[in-house]
Amino acid sequence: MTDQIQPQPGILDIAQYVGGAATVAGQANAVKLSSNENPFGPSDKAKEAFAKCAHSMHRYPNTHHMGLRQAIADVHALEAERVICGVGSDEILHLLCQAYVGQGSEVVFTEHGFLMYRISTLAAGGTPVEVKECDRTTDVDAILAACTERTKLVFIANPNNPTGTMIAVTELERLAKNLPPQAILVIDSAYSEYVEGYDGGAELAGRLPNVVMTRTFSKIYGLGGLRIGWGYGPQGIIDVLNRIKGPFNLSTVQLETAEAAVRDQDWVTRCRTDNARLRAWLAEALAEKGVPSDTSTANFILARFSGPAEAEACDLYLQGEGMIVRRVSSYKLPHCLRITVGDEPSCRRVAHLIGQFKAHYMAGDLV
Repeated sequence: MTDQIQPQPGILDIAQYVGGAATVAGQANAVKLSSNENPFGPSDKAKEAFAKCAHSMHRYPNTHHMGLRQAIADVHALEAERVICGVGSDEILHLLCQAYVGQGSEVVFTEHGFLMYRISTLAAGGTPVEVKECDRTTDVDAILAACTERTKLVFIANPNNPTGTMIAVTELERLAKNLPPQAILVIDSAYSEYVEGYDGGAELAGRLPNVVMTRTFSKIYGLGGLRIGWGYGPQGIIDVLNRIKGPFNLSTVQLETAEAAVRDQDWVTRCRTDNARLRAWLAEALAEKGVPSDTSTANFILARFSGPAEAEACDLYLQGEGMIVRRVSSYKLPHCLRITVGDEPSCRRVAHLIGQFKAHYMAGDLV
């Protein structure tokens, strides 16, 4: 790159996002517990819808997404006109920054928040403002103290990734009602389906003028490979996002498969129930082996070790046994490993291997 050819300010400050590893050298059949994927995959109805799209792949998709938007509205009792669909919820987050953030703007998020908040902020020319959490949990008062007349967006993941913790809807409402008048609260609810009775902030986004909720089909719906997400909020904000959204950002395959998936709530209930059972078992099993974790409300456990050295050693030990988890030092949690709640054999195996590792590590057998 010559000195004359330069990207916009902030772009070179972005550390490229790196997803969870999917392979381990020398391990042909490694078990992947690094990306918070649904081990049970998509529902049969979603698979059937996907297969039917094979005959129309030569046709452009529609641009209005009305079938999927209406299905989302029907299932969640929302207004279809206020639903926007994107390439994962990441695209909705990016559109919000593109529309509302620029030079001199600030975007607030918590210290262990999703890495895309910083990336999308810098890509739009804004300034990231990182706020401390309290015991790995969102601190509303700290966020409010960090807001200024330059704050344009506040990103809150609830439940949060990678901590698995969450705050009450009453706290979300208190935050929204006390933000500066020019600021938008964005509730990132990618994991909300794993919480029984939680609407992900939908009611707040429907009632308050400064709240947007985002959701995804990548987690409990098992459609991570298709990249489909959606958002909901005040009509004025959604209209702004639609002005800059690409006309064909979602394919027919994505739209039809997601519509079938969201209408199959029996599958969602089954996956949520199995995840809750296995999550509780895994957390207890790890605690018995001397590896604590906060109460998780998502589909993963944030396992805490004595320090970065032990966490790294455990990760390498698991890799050697064909088990892939996620290091989270990029989230300022170098002493932790994030472990996806897989199926029952995967949960039992990772717990057993961590128990073996702890025994060897405490005995000084591992260097």
